[in-house]
Amino acid sequence: MKIYAISDLHISTNTNKPMDIFGGNWVGYMDKIREDWNKKVTDDDVVLIGGDISWAMNIEDAKKDLESLADLKGKKVLIKGNHDYWWSGIGKVRDILPPSFYALQNDSIRFDGVVICGSRCWSVPGSPDFKEQDRKIYLREIERLKLSFKAVEKIKQEGDKLIALVHYPPFNVHREDSGFTEIFKENKVDYVIYGHLHGKNVRADKLVVKDGIKYYLTSCDKVDNKLTEVEL
Repeated sequence: MKIYAISDLHISTNTNKPMDIFGGNWVGYMDKIREDWNKKVTDDDVVLIGGDISWAMNIEDAKKDLESLADLKGKKVLIKGNHDYWWSGIGKVRDILPPSFYALQNDSIRFDGVVICGSRCWSVPGSPDFKEQDRKIYLREIERLKLSFKAVEKIKQEGDKLIALVHYPPFNVHREDSGFTEIFKENKVDYVIYGHLHGKNVRADKLVVKDGIKYYLTSCDKVDNKLTEVEL
């Protein structure tokens, strides 16, 4: 089993929101992702999708966007992003998922020696877009992330690798600690998958090693519309 990751697909099968207005990397990007996916992934593998999956505003339109990925191989594990307005409750989300899709919301799942937990998280102090009104949400998201790791305790077995799937970067541009990175350290996370950072003006490393944890940025336009393999 291999683990791959990608994020910020912004699928819009039913909405007129073309992504190519954000630059050349977005021209035909879903075709590029599908081509790379088909080259790499087998039915035994897992693909983590780190939020901002669909532009849909309601669950039915999101269902059609998710179904556009249903023919791709592997098990797909999803987390909510800040633009996933259709994600109105985990029960409703799970009800519309195609086969081999799994949605995480402050909980966890285990596949063959790998435990994956997830929460959306939020902008962190020291980030350019962090305002004082963000602090309440930031603190709330810390508590939600803690719930994910309580769920891990129930299923993790000795020797398992632990992956945290989030949407927001868990540190600022200076890679300073946040409440999120502290939780990752406390729980001995091996890998963190995140997205959210995209656009032609964004400068960010695709892999950062901090406190022994590998942090993978997987926003599709920043990884050339290719799946990132998590090196287990």
